Amino acid sequence: SQCDPGQATKFLYELLYTEPIKIILMPGCSSVSTLVAEAARMWNLIVLSYGSSSPALSNRQRFPTFFRTHPSATLHNPTRVQLFKKWGWTKIATIQQTTEVFTSTLDDLDQRVKEAGLEITFRQSFFSDPAAPVRNLKRQDARIIVGLFYETEARKVFCEVYKEKLYGKKYVWFLIGWYADNWFRIKDPAINCTEAEMAEAVEGHVTTEIVMLNPENTRSISNMTSQEFIEKLQKRLGKNPEETGGFQEAPLAYDAIWALALALNKTSQELVKKGLRLEDFNYNNKNITDEIYRALNSSAFEGVSGHVVFDASGSRMAWTLIEQLQGGVYKKIGYYDSTKDNLSWYNNDKWIGGSPPADYTKVITTFRFLSQKLFISVSVLASLGIVLAVVCLAFNIYNGHVRYIQNSQPYLNNMTAVGCTLALAAVFPLGLDGYHIGPGLFPFVCQARLWLLGLGFSLAYGSMFTKIWWVHTVFTKKDDKKDKRKARNSREIPGKMERNGGLGGGTWEFQMGFGNSRWNPGGFQSNSGWFHWDSRGGSGPFLLPPLSQINFGIPVLTFFPVFPGIFYGFKGLLLLLGIFLAYETKSVSTEKINDHRAVGMAIYNVAV
Repeated sequence: SQCDPGQATKFLYELLYTEPIKIILMPGCSSVSTLVAEAARMWNLIVLSYGSSSPALSNRQRFPTFFRTHPSATLHNPTRVQLFKKWGWTKIATIQQTTEVFTSTLDDLDQRVKEAGLEITFRQSFFSDPAAPVRNLKRQDARIIVGLFYETEARKVFCEVYKEKLYGKKYVWFLIGWYADNWFRIKDPAINCTEAEMAEAVEGHVTTEIVMLNPENTRSISNMTSQEFIEKLQKRLGKNPEETGGFQEAPLAYDAIWALALALNKTSQELVKKGLRLEDFNYNNKNITDEIYRALNSSAFEGVSGHVVFDASGSRMAWTLIEQLQGGVYKKIGYYDSTKDNLSWYNNDKWIGGSPPADYTKVITTFRFLSQKLFISVSVLASLGIVLAVVCLAFNIYNGHVRYIQNSQPYLNNMTAVGCTLALAAVFPLGLDGYHIGPGLFPFVCQARLWLLGLGFSLAYGSMFTKIWWVHTVFTKKDDKKDKRKARNSREIPGKMERNGGLGGGTWEFQMGFGNSRWNPGGFQSNSGWFHWDSRGGSGPFLLPPLSQINFGIPVLTFFPVFPGIFYGFKGLLLLLGIFLAYETKSVSTEKINDHRAVGMAIYNVAV
């Protein structure tokens, strides 16, 4: 039939309607076996194939009388899965030629990898031109790739693989093992890659191949070893036996004849018990067909291809040979027996990168720690700054009675010193990372960073801002009395205010629309809130700043990332306003706040 289903149909018709009656049919290729085996049941014929690997032929509903000594192509898949697990791969990509045998093989592989907890992440197919699918594999970052295609298409695929640089230490290709050993060196007008380029692209790939010749030197049922069988076959074929079509499958064909002979012997013995003979068979005699089926189904013997036994679907169970192309030559690296889940490994696999590559681009998180020299240096400087702030604070408190100190608003200066101390102290939690502390302490450290820096800024900058605001409010209004009165009325809080005691130690008492309040030298207390203010800046009508300039203590829940935006936005606006006020009051001279020019310069520095 020459693997042609059309020719096979013609010959099948001639065989069936020409004497003598046939008792069994033996096709070779999968395409022919599919046609013959599906039709054979109509004539009650057993079909025994020696060269069919299509997984579809394992379907007992379609092919109820089919057997084969050639294992199904799906027998490669348990081996592939075993290798994936051995080398720690979980993400697999595939590319196949669009034919039924390869499609059904990949469907079986997909099911097996899922059962093993792995996954096929990307699946490509092509009919004649593999260029686009290979590009897609590259684009999808495929690393471990199973390729299923015939030898002629394999050359096309790997020419494209070379062009796309989809080979080397980052990639592993799994191919079918029944190509000729020099398949990538054969000149092919369908590709435009050189032999050297092809050899470079295929280096290191792994093949799985059904063991068709018993690797052990044991005698088979024919009283020949596998090597003796090959020697006799080569002697009959003459020169270059490897170039003879079907040479690799010859042991399977030989064992198929032995399986048939043994089954017919067994059937004959069983028929004698029923008073029948094999010669009584005809195309309507299902009883004899059933006896032959049972005899074949129970076959178990040592052949030149290994142990011959059929599974429930009539397919041969066999070992799988695993080879790797090393230096342009295929080397055996192991065998796998799927019936016993036994992997025999030679430990001679070689990798371009020294070890099996990763099956995907792995993002490895590494911690970057703060330079300890930098942390220590800044911590020392911050400590010196804290010491200086504490000295200034002590000096300010100790000399609080001196008039020159009093005219610089010492309470605000004290707040500035405290704020600077807190802000400098924030250096320490800011420098702590995973090098110093564990993950459990990070929430507390992060809170310490926020509160120290936030409170430090609010106290230090807020006190300077208050000074500059007061100077701006009192000394930069040049409007006429009417405008001043309007401005004052718009900012005064209606009510009656009386002062008891002196400027430095008394209290202000006044009534306002929202309740009774009392003013102390350090602040203003009411039933509505607490406002920090200093009344010693001057006498006369008391002006409060607008409510937007008064700090409220509000419990805050941090909702990231909204809260940082509000926090930084508010502080940023205060910085800008502070710079503006400092600029506006740079030429003002007053003894009431005798350090306001230095405060203005400090505000510029803080903004930077």
